Amino acid sequence: MTEPHQPTPSRWYLASTKPRLEKVARFNLEEQAFEVYLPLYKQYKKTANGPVEMFEPMFPRYIFFRPQSQNQSISVVRSTKGIHNLVRFGFEPASLDDELLERIRQVEHLRNNASLLEISQLKAGQTVLFKHSALSGLEGIVQSVSSKRVAVLLQIMGHPTLVKVEHHHVELST
Repeated sequence: MTEPHQPTPSRWYLASTKPRLEKVARFNLEEQAFEVYLPLYKQYKKTANGPVEMFEPMFPRYIFFRPQSQNQSISVVRSTKGIHNLVRFGFEPASLDDELLERIRQVEHLRNNASLLEISQLKAGQTVLFKHSALSGLEGIVQSVSSKRVAVLLQIMGHPTLVKVEHHHVELST
């Protein structure tokens, strides 16, 4: 039988969560006095009213945690509501140091402070398809992208016409 792993407070551990229960796991680990980190990633979801800012887990189904003291056992994490299991390599729990976790925090910070324009997948020269408008089904070429609108060049009755629409009115053509 192996000795239970003694946690090192400076190391972060990784647990897998049950599907879409990362926030439940975070709450329950915090209730057990663990330090918890669930990196969230800003995305824009398309809606009928335009793009809406959403924050989703950067690593779906995973959460970082560490004990607050040397004496706190990590074995209770396995039975925490929202947790599926501890991530292990053989008998050793997967762990990472503060430096790597700090890099993840920096990526999270940069992404979460980025504008729609910086995150947008639309770029000049791409072919897009119109949707949700009178132009629905037409294809055009993106000329420029701003934080509020996309300028798309269309061929209408044999003439090039520049149309400016909100991001959610076009999607990349396949």
